[in-house]
Amino acid sequence: MKRNHLPFYLTAGLLFIAPTLLLLVQSFTAPWRFQRGEGLQFQLNSWSLLFSDPNLWSATIWSLVIGAMVLLINLFIGLTSGKALALYSFRGRTIVESLLLAPILIPVLAVAMGLHLFMIRVGLADTWVGVVLIHLVPTVPYSIKIFHHAYSEVGRPLMEQSQMLGASVIKQFLTIEMPLLRTSIRSVTFLTIVISLSQYAITAIIGGGQVITLPMIFFPFLDTANASVMAAFSVWFAILPLVMYIVVEGLLQLLPYSRKPWRIQT
Repeated sequence: MKRNHLPFYLTAGLLFIAPTLLLLVQSFTAPWRFQRGEGLQFQLNSWSLLFSDPNLWSATIWSLVIGAMVLLINLFIGLTSGKALALYSFRGRTIVESLLLAPILIPVLAVAMGLHLFMIRVGLADTWVGVVLIHLVPTVPYSIKIFHHAYSEVGRPLMEQSQMLGASVIKQFLTIEMPLLRTSIRSVTFLTIVISLSQYAITAIIGGGQVITLPMIFFPFLDTANASVMAAFSVWFAILPLVMYIVVEGLLQLLPYSRKPWRIQT
């Protein structure tokens, strides 16, 4: 461990790793309070109660499906819009950028209530497609902003150089843009999944109670004072973005110029 990295590892361990480990331990123990001097009593009652919920697995699957669809659409819109705003000059670019980022300034509930009437008319209310579309409202502006900054760092001359050397649009995208945008893709992936999974109100409004996601069965658990049950549900909830992040990270390893773990470095 390098000496200059020591403060970072200590801060990360104190603020992130330690609370996570404490939460994991709490999920496998009976409720306890350290100020009372009580010992840890390991048990699986919290997880048994969690898995006894009949909607847990269906809510988990729907959360994964909706999160994956929201992520794919965010990547498409963010890449195309961010590239256009960063590399091309056109009339009204400032106005277009302001409109694309406007959903951040508007309360999501207000947008959901307005779009609910529209989705009822077009038949998207109470469907998972409608839930995916409404989840784009709080996520797309962040994706556009992240990729806008990323393409600004890459710069237009690099793109023009590849075109002069005869690279096609697809080859340029796969061999130049995507490898340089790996960090931004990771950021968009984690941010989008976390925001999408945490939406309760807009999912309930647009889904109409027909599309059950994890937040919709998580909030009823808040009525219990059992901290171990809440810890078990929190751990289960945190596994989803971690799994999706690992999948995306595995796909990024297939990009050109990636350091593949199975390749022997010389």
